[in-house]
Amino acid sequence: MKKIKNLLRSFEIEENIIKTAVPAMEEYMNSILEWNKKVNLTAITSREEFIDKHLADSLMCAGSNEIQNSKTIIDVGTGAGFPGVPLALIFPEKSFLLLDSQNKKIEIIKEEAQKVGIRNAVFIQGRAEDLAGEEDYREKFDICVSRAVAPMAVLLEYCLPFVRTGGNFLAYKGAKWQQELYAAENALDILGGEKIRIDSSNFTKEDTDHVVIYIYKEKETPRKYPRKAGKPSKYPLL
Repeated sequence: MKKIKNLLRSFEIEENIIKTAVPAMEEYMNSILEWNKKVNLTAITSREEFIDKHLADSLMCAGSNEIQNSKTIIDVGTGAGFPGVPLALIFPEKSFLLLDSQNKKIEIIKEEAQKVGIRNAVFIQGRAEDLAGEEDYREKFDICVSRAVAPMAVLLEYCLPFVRTGGNFLAYKGAKWQQELYAAENALDILGGEKIRIDSSNFTKEDTDHVVIYIYKEKETPRKYPRKAGKPSKYPLL
């Protein structure tokens, strides 16, 4: 628990939030690791790795103006609940939607998130290509976050349709982020996005591969995007 507390303090999280978030993160971590023995939720199986590679990674955007000034956030392809669950715990005043295509994962993280006291998030099973076409969700969010889901050109088509004009998409990326971003320039233009910055400042000096890419939504996404389920990944907008 001490390591999680020190992690949150390193991100300058307020002490009153730390007081409630630390035990909740500890309990959530233990539950997910236990579930992982029966259901493939994450490749990470140790507490140390979980803190370093799930909790810390998820919070890399926490100090950004984009997150600080947002009210509604969607996590596309949340998997075992990252980055959505840690962010929901430290920002109880914001509203979150966690989306994943696998029903089993959504049911588990919904159950465990509610057990640790998360009341500011809803959990939906579905495909981004389908949900982003629905009026209740299309261009309704200040922020979309996504981590370890798809190559950038594909990810933009999944995520930008959820973001309102003037909002932002935050993509957590690894070692190949430069190649992915270069290949996604056409998709960025078509879908209404504009790259604003690459942030690696909150990652450790030893971890030079990870970045958060901030994409500003400068104009509406054309209604024909995202295309039908399966097409963005099979025929990316290169």
